[in-house]
Amino acid sequence: MRVLEKALSGSLFASPLLSHKWPDSQRLNEELSERILAQERQHPGMDLTNRGGWHSDPGNLEFCGLPGRQLIRQIGEMIEEATLRLYAEFGRQPEPSNWAFSIWANVNRCGDFNQLHTHPGATWSGVYYVDHGETTLEAEGTAIHLFDPNPARTNIFFPELSASEVLFKPDPGLMILFPSYVPHAVLPHRGERPRISIAFNARRDPFP
Repeated sequence: MRVLEKALSGSLFASPLLSHKWPDSQRLNEELSERILAQERQHPGMDLTNRGGWHSDPGNLEFCGLPGRQLIRQIGEMIEEATLRLYAEFGRQPEPSNWAFSIWANVNRCGDFNQLHTHPGATWSGVYYVDHGETTLEAEGTAIHLFDPNPARTNIFFPELSASEVLFKPDPGLMILFPSYVPHAVLPHRGERPRISIAFNARRDPFP
C-alpha cells in the first residue's frame, strides 16, 4: 500500500483549447459579411477541404479592410492568451515569438461541407463565426466537429468513457482556437442563408 499511497495520477498528452465569444460583435460581423460576400461574387475561390461552398485565397483578409484588421488583432489576442496559458501549465513563461498568419473566409450554402482534415505546418488553428446561416439567432446551426487526434484512445482504451469528438455551434462572434494537429470537419450546411466563417492558422517562427 505504500507504493499506492505515493502514486500520482494525471492525464497524458492532453490537447489545449480556448474558446471566447467576443462581445459587441454584431456590427463587426455585418461589415465582415458584406465584404466577404462581395469578394465571393468577384473571385471564384479555391477548392481545398471544402466540398462546395466558397474558400477565399489565404492571406490577411485584405479584402475586408478595417473590419478585417480588427479581427486579426482579436486573433492575435487569442493566440497570445492561449500560448500564455499553455506555458503556465508547465510553470514557464513563453519566449517572445513571431507569428505568421494565414487567414481565409468560408461561405457554405445548403449542402456544402468541409471534409475531415488537419492544418500541417502551423502551430495554432482556429475559426471565427460571422454568420451561422440560419433564419433565427436561436437556431443551432451546423457545428464544427473536433476529433481526438489519437484515434487509438477512443477505439481501444475504455471507449465508453472516451469522447471521440467535441462539437462547437457556429455562434456569431465565437472564436475557437486549437492545435493545428487536431482533426476537424463541418457537416453539410442545412440553413437557408450562407454560413460564413473565417478560419486561420498561426505559425510560430522558427517552426517547430
